[in-house]
Amino acid sequence: MNTARLRRLGRRLVELSMSTSDEGKPMFTPGEEAVFEDVLRHPGSTVGEIRARTGFAQSHVSASVARMRERGLLATEPDPDDGRRTRVRVPDTTVQALFRRATTPVTEVVRRAVPDEADAERAVTLLTELEALLVTDGD
Repeated sequence: MNTARLRRLGRRLVELSMSTSDEGKPMFTPGEEAVFEDVLRHPGSTVGEIRARTGFAQSHVSASVARMRERGLLATEPDPDDGRRTRVRVPDTTVQALFRRATTPVTEVVRRAVPDEADAERAVTLLTELEALLVTDGD
């Protein structure tokens, strides 16, 4: 395997993981995903704080937060210390939905991608081995 094939494999694995989302469409755009992950790691952040950590323009962060808030993926509330600022957090319902999605076994997704049952089982076994080798607790 070379770097180009590794990248193709990585993209294919991302496609398969995204296909587990509701209605087969991704939950986030790539920009929204970066903003969401930042809010998940830093609950109660302001748009300015998210902008500083992600490197996105403030307008991009504000628009992403607004879209995700409309879809119920993020919640906002006024900053108790400064009413002009807004604090952003991930609601518990979103965390629970993400947990359910993240803990869904990949067997069915792999079976759809690899029609031969024996090959699909082997693919799941290999993915499990790769996870053990390449994904650390800190990831």
